[in-house]
Amino acid sequence: MGFYSRLIISVDLYNITFINERLNLDAAFSALADPTRRAILARLAKGEATVMELSGPFEMTQPAISQHLKVLEEAGLVASRVDGTKRPRRLAKAGIEAMDQWLAMLRKALERSYDRLDEVLAGTETQRRFATETPDRHAPETASRTGPEPAKRIRTEETKTRKKQLQKRKRGER
Repeated sequence: MGFYSRLIISVDLYNITFINERLNLDAAFSALADPTRRAILARLAKGEATVMELSGPFEMTQPAISQHLKVLEEAGLVASRVDGTKRPRRLAKAGIEAMDQWLAMLRKALERSYDRLDEVLAGTETQRRFATETPDRHAPETASRTGPEPAKRIRTEETKTRKKQLQKRKRGER
C-alpha cells in the first residue's frame, strides 16, 4: 500500500470519526434495521407529518408509532417542531447527510477497487491475446507428408492473419 493510499484511508477514517461525533451512525443504521421505521422515513421524505398521519397506513397504535419516532429522533434522523398542540415530524437534514457522507466514502473506496480490478483484468486480457497470437515454438510438429492436419492449417492461417494485422497497426495502416 502506497503513501497516497494510506493518506486517503487516514483522511477517510478521520472523517468517519468526525461524522460519528456529530451523529451516532450506529444508532442511525440500527434505527433503519426496522422496516416500519424505514417506511416512516419514506413517508417523511414527502413532507412533514403528525403521529396521527403517520399511524394511518400501519396497523399500529399511536403510542407504538411514537416509540418508533422516538428511536428515529434519538438516532438523529427525524426532528420535530411544536405547532400548537401538534408536533409534526420531518427528516433531520444533518442526520441524513451524515449517513450519505459515510456511504459516499464507501462508494469511492469501492470505485477505486473496481478501477484496480479493471486494470488487472486489462493486463490479463493483453497477456491472453499475446499468448494466442504467438505460436508455441516448443510444440512438436506433427505434419505429415500431405501437410498439416486441417485444424492446424486453419490455426496457422489465423496466426498469419493476426501477425499481418499487428504489423499493419505498427505501421499505422488499417
